[in-house]
Amino acid sequence: MKVILLNGSCRAHGCTYTALCEIQKTLQEEGVECEMLQIGTAPIRDCAACGGCAGKGHCVFEGDGVNELIDKMSEADGFVFGAPVYFAHPDGRIQCLLDRAFYAGRAAFEHKPAAAIVSARRAGTTASLDVLNKYPLIAEMPLVASSYWPMVHGSAPEQVREDAEGMQTMRNLARNMAWLLKCIDLGKNNGLPAPRSEKGAHTNFIR
Repeated sequence: MKVILLNGSCRAHGCTYTALCEIQKTLQEEGVECEMLQIGTAPIRDCAACGGCAGKGHCVFEGDGVNELIDKMSEADGFVFGAPVYFAHPDGRIQCLLDRAFYAGRAAFEHKPAAAIVSARRAGTTASLDVLNKYPLIAEMPLVASSYWPMVHGSAPEQVREDAEGMQTMRNLARNMAWLLKCIDLGKNNGLPAPRSEKGAHTNFIR
């Protein structure tokens, strides 16, 4: 079992990274392999809704790491998407990345557990979680919960580490992720496949 933790901050070792590290440490204690991916500082193109990715599993736009991310995601069993809060919303670059990754590479995500976590100095956390949670919810992914909203507060990593409840929430989220992954693996080993969803119905509200 492998979980990919995506750090959606341009700061490789900032507040979001600190929260993800707490999740990573706990997952590893539970026997789950982890890989931390950094979004980096390079520009990430947004989705053009061109439809060129249809049936290909990759975005038609190359060179900014989105397709490489899709390939890595296809090999993983679970995901944690982490983002800092900017102007009461997640960092725009992680939204561009996830827009394209989920649009082009949905098959890499379907029926795999996912969680979103955010970091902020003060406010905008619940609005940011709402944005990030919409990606797994549209891809039939079980959403992993915790004992409180999955957020940490602080302006620097040392302040995040002082957020006792926030760090506790990260650890509980990781334990829930590990438990769910083990349940899914047990089901697969006993002949219980993922459900097959219906396709084809599209309702337009303006006729």
